[in-house]
Amino acid sequence: MKQYETVFIATPVLSDTQMKEAVAKYTKLIADNGGEVVYQEDWGLKQLAYPIQHKTSGFYYLIQFKADPQFVNVLETQYHRDERIIRFLTVALDKDSIAYAEHRRQKGAAKAEAPKAEEAPVEEPEIDVEPENVEE
Repeated sequence: MKQYETVFIATPVLSDTQMKEAVAKYTKLIADNGGEVVYQEDWGLKQLAYPIQHKTSGFYYLIQFKADPQFVNVLETQYHRDERIIRFLTVALDKDSIAYAEHRRQKGAAKAEAPKAEEAPVEEPEIDVEPENVEE
């Protein structure tokens, strides 16, 4: 099995529930065809660089998975048939890409787990300024 990464853009008119249903459909499709979802990430609603199907924004979603090479055609056929998906891209990952993706995930997880240090207010030391003895 090879490792793949697919990113799809869903139409911006979907509700949160409808978006979760679309993601569940594709993760289930991967699992039902003998694949394994390695990682998934919701990139949220983003502005498009240019209009696609008269839409200027869309929900971006990333799924990394392991599957047989023949499955990619099945997945892309489902993307074409789904009216909720306005654009998609699926690429095969080589060993360097897999290592980079793993590093990026670990870095993101460490950043999320690290507690945010609260900045304590900096106290300025009080300086007593005594007037100098001035002789007249």
